[in-house]
Amino acid sequence: MERTGPRLTRPLLGRLRLVSQGLVGAGFASVPEAVRTMTAMQAQDLPAALWAVGVRVPGAALADVRDALDRGEVVRSWPMRGTLHLLAPEDLGWILQITSGRLLRSLGARHRQLDITSADIDAAADAALQRVAGGAAVSRAELFEAFDHAGQSPAGQRGIHLLAALCQLGLLVLGPLAGNQQLVVAFDDWITASRTLDRAEGTAEWLLRYLLSHGPATERDFAWWSGIPLTETRAALAQIRDQLAELEFEGNRYWLAPETAALLAEGVPGGRSVLALPGFDEFVLGYTDRSVVLPADHADKIVPGGNGVFKKTIVAGGQVVGTWSATARRGRAVAGGNQGAGGNQGVVVVAEPFEGRDGLRPAARHSFELRAAEYRRFLGL
Repeated sequence: MERTGPRLTRPLLGRLRLVSQGLVGAGFASVPEAVRTMTAMQAQDLPAALWAVGVRVPGAALADVRDALDRGEVVRSWPMRGTLHLLAPEDLGWILQITSGRLLRSLGARHRQLDITSADIDAAADAALQRVAGGAAVSRAELFEAFDHAGQSPAGQRGIHLLAALCQLGLLVLGPLAGNQQLVVAFDDWITASRTLDRAEGTAEWLLRYLLSHGPATERDFAWWSGIPLTETRAALAQIRDQLAELEFEGNRYWLAPETAALLAEGVPGGRSVLALPGFDEFVLGYTDRSVVLPADHADKIVPGGNGVFKKTIVAGGQVVGTWSATARRGRAVAGGNQGAGGNQGVVVVAEPFEGRDGLRPAARHSFELRAAEYRRFLGL
């Protein structure tokens, strides 16, 4: 790509990612469109995942995202990295065909620790499919009870690993919401239309959609994000690179949508944007190298002690500049579920810039307060 425009910097790459992810500009028109365009969105923390979708759909309310899950327009499962993600229903099946074999093999040592064999998974599958037969939706507790009656103890983490394995095999999927929990349903009952792609075709499409929705990103970012070996990723890139623009920065090659790259000449938005993103958001977690948007000396501040729990982040001008918290006025942390009718009078949102209070200048702090108000409106408070 022959490029004219400003010199590439980390903030500029970060702003291009904001555009790709629908976080600045027009955003997405609906909840299903946002999830389908992103292809997969980190969702191990359900309340965070609901806001991750909402923040990309201007004017969306919590009820809109919950309704999309209840209607099966968006589904939640374990398609990659052993982590829950949101996906479009028609995409889950073919992605699992690509990832599940390798993923289950990678969990072999953990399954041995939990005394889970292939025969145990088969027994759990029989019990689960009987329990959800006829379109039934069951709670996790009810499913674990069915496991237990079939001689498959769910004690410790055994139950959740059996559930995840059955989801990875395309037998079960998380379905409608019951409060802040999702019920479990049979995959074939809940997802009635699935696309069929072979491995090479599917990997190429997946890579293209990732780079269009997450770019600028590298082939290593996708290989880590998806769990696809780097050799396969490179073969897929050779098939689709003519549909992408290429940038070079600090010795790395980044790929993105041509129309996003064109903004380098026209003007990249987001220079003054301030965002209040949820924990585990794709803007941070969607890449193996997060240093483009998160300075290395602040990385431990969004995941203290490396405990795997990512804090909500403040993003200003394409860079993560702090964290934030939200607490209901009556003193409990905001869960982000079906609140609004339960008597909460409001939510206290507190900004915690990396550089202390002066880390957000007055204009940026005002912008953050506007974003905090959007979050409150999203919750219906």
